[in-house]
Amino acid sequence: MSGMTTSPAWTITPERHDTPDALALWRAYYTEVSDRYYLLHEGRRTDPVELERGISARTGAELTSPAGRLLVGRFGGEPAGCAGVRLLDAATAELTRVFVLERLRGHGGAALLVRAAEDAARALGATRMVLDTRADLVEARALYARLGYAETEPHNADPYADHWFGKSLLHRLT
Repeated sequence: MSGMTTSPAWTITPERHDTPDALALWRAYYTEVSDRYYLLHEGRRTDPVELERGISARTGAELTSPAGRLLVGRFGGEPAGCAGVRLLDAATAELTRVFVLERLRGHGGAALLVRAAEDAARALGATRMVLDTRADLVEARALYARLGYAETEPHNADPYADHWFGKSLLHRLT
């Protein structure tokens, strides 16, 4: 990636997965998606021990060079969201960890993060982006459809995934 993507209030830059801001965003993301899952399926929030185990098991190390990137979005300078991309093969990148803090949603950050992740994937040599998401994450599915992603056959066996999407990266839409 060439460096930085900006809008009037958003700045998006590559960042290591283990910086304090990246770790805080990962914790917020994982907590939200885990709690949503357990509240829907079991009527409870994530058990704290289980939450810590899940957060520490998926460090994000795959989102580092040479085959991945983690992007951190800041709104007005405050860490506000993230998106990750990693190569699955020479031509296919996977979009992951797309997240904006709840209090900062509605300011266009998610779309900017996805676009920046697409640019990062192109810089890694990818010509296609794939992703998966759950049925209950309706906001995510709507975002991906709005940004030109189409539902595809599964590209992985993630037990929590219900929907898989793909998009050609050959041409950047403005």
